[in-house]
Amino acid sequence: MTIRDTAEAWEIRATETPFTGNKTSVRTDEVVMPDGSVARRDYQVHPGSVAVLALDEEDRVLLINQYRHPVRYRLWEIPAGLLDVPGENPLHAAQRELYEEAHVKAEDWRVLTDVYTTPGGCDEAVRIFLARDLSAAEGERFAAEHEETDMEQARVPVEELVRRVLAGDVHNNCLVVGVLSLVAARSGDGLDALRPADAPWPARPFTP
Repeated sequence: MTIRDTAEAWEIRATETPFTGNKTSVRTDEVVMPDGSVARRDYQVHPGSVAVLALDEEDRVLLINQYRHPVRYRLWEIPAGLLDVPGENPLHAAQRELYEEAHVKAEDWRVLTDVYTTPGGCDEAVRIFLARDLSAAEGERFAAEHEETDMEQARVPVEELVRRVLAGDVHNNCLVVGVLSLVAARSGDGLDALRPADAPWPARPFTP
């Protein structure tokens, strides 16, 4: 048996959107179950996101610290952001986020992993990139607003970050998945065997 997720769409008898927000919405579908019954499923509709695990020459991961109101926590995270334009190339979006949130650029990009963050209640798909060969970005810094005006930065060694993950000290989904995927890739075929930065992404198809 091959362990691989497969696309599948069950019949939807009716659908409505009871709430539409600035970036996301809530949808209610009436879905036909395998036994023929119909169940209502409410979920958040999300444009998708990208995240960047930026690794410097000293084997440190670039982190940002940001207040997240829904969980009432300041979280250590890796740079990330929404796919604001339908069909946007996720690599371009990731390069933009690394520049805007950290004022850093990278020469080497790979796909680290792809995840659905909370598939039981949200259709958000995230592509996490590995970025290496870092340097300071040129030009003026991006004008931050709202929560981003209060962000801090840090560079944390990979080994320490893994310990923090396993100790329950950091909780951001992309950070946890990203750093553990990095360690797994190193112990497997190596970082250079990771998918190229423009690898297909069925969850959020894009124009190369």
